[in-house]
Amino acid sequence: MRNEELLLLIGKLNYAWTNTESLLIYLMAFLMRSGKDVAIVTFLTLNTSRARLEFIERLLRLESADPEIRARLTPIVARMKMGARVRNKYNHCIYSFDENGDIEATQLLRIADYGDTLKYGKIEALDDVEISRIDEVISEIIAINRSIFDFIREKNIRY
Repeated sequence: MRNEELLLLIGKLNYAWTNTESLLIYLMAFLMRSGKDVAIVTFLTLNTSRARLEFIERLLRLESADPEIRARLTPIVARMKMGARVRNKYNHCIYSFDENGDIEATQLLRIADYGDTLKYGKIEALDDVEISRIDEVISEIIAINRSIFDFIREKNIRY
């Protein structure tokens, strides 16, 4: 039963994140002062969450960016990057199982160079504390979505 609950939680994490990603199109269109079609092409060309968030950060750092907009959106983007890290972890890992077949750990699919040696596959427990953390991240992503929706409504962004 624990596996099923965990997989549903990871599915909920992905669903919440997908909604957040779709809102980036509106922020891009607003910041680029373009139409939705240009923002969609930009969004699809930047094919990772990281690239899309970095793009928005760079638009906000332009001299031409409104300081009030920069102050409002920069913390939202920072919060999104934290959520993206957790989402990426659970989408790009291998799951380890205990003798009962329950998921007990994740093994990251990342290589780190340390001089003449390589380290890969960092293993992290998937215990009750980590499950609570995933749940907290989902709540944070939902709050981020609301913040972006509020911004879109306040700025009357319609595309």
